[in-house]
Amino acid sequence: MVSRQKILIVDDDSNIAELISLYLTKECFETAIAGDGESALLMADSFAPNLILLDLMLPGIDGYQVCREIRAKSSIPIIMLSAKGEIFDKVLGLELGADDYMEKPFDSKELVARVKAVLRRYKPVAAPVETKDVKSVEYPDLIINQTNYSVIYKGQTVEMPPKELELLYFLASSPNHVFTREQLLDQIWGYEYIGDTRTVDVHIKRLREKVNDHDNWRIATIWGIGYKFEVK
Repeated sequence: MVSRQKILIVDDDSNIAELISLYLTKECFETAIAGDGESALLMADSFAPNLILLDLMLPGIDGYQVCREIRAKSSIPIIMLSAKGEIFDKVLGLELGADDYMEKPFDSKELVARVKAVLRRYKPVAAPVETKDVKSVEYPDLIINQTNYSVIYKGQTVEMPPKELELLYFLASSPNHVFTREQLLDQIWGYEYIGDTRTVDVHIKRLREKVNDHDNWRIATIWGIGYKFEVK
């Protein structure tokens, strides 16, 4: 029997949490509810969810801090939920490592659709396997392997969420080729992704923080157009 995917719902409003749980249970997901940030961090380990729906306004530890602490040790998908609709809040959420952001109130069908879309995009880090179809690119001090989802930079393994790694691999696979933000959004997140090009900018910023410019290569901004992996 195939096990059901598990969703952790983090919201201090029990009515909203139970309603979300009902929607997801009808779609054959297994759910658990945490009413505060501290419980969320504990259940992220004990429940081992496939995805977390994370409200920002939580008692005690807020959603931003919960996201930050989970991202420090895991690349599990996170969709932030908030009544805040400001661009600053969305960008901050993405910068902390969220995979998507939804404003309250939201339509139940859209919520379920986004959960399924994020789960389809997510590929957990797999153990290395021998295969003739290894997807890997190498440059001085940099190895990006999309087969086992690993990045080695200057001899050290760099932890990256799947979308960051896929973006880096895609750019590095076509050195000196300029891609628009729209092309990158479509290629990495897919045509079904409900978001804007700021998502690309946020992920590029995080990549640059983890993989600094090298004497032989760098992630270059082409102003007014997009980005490229520049090889000198």
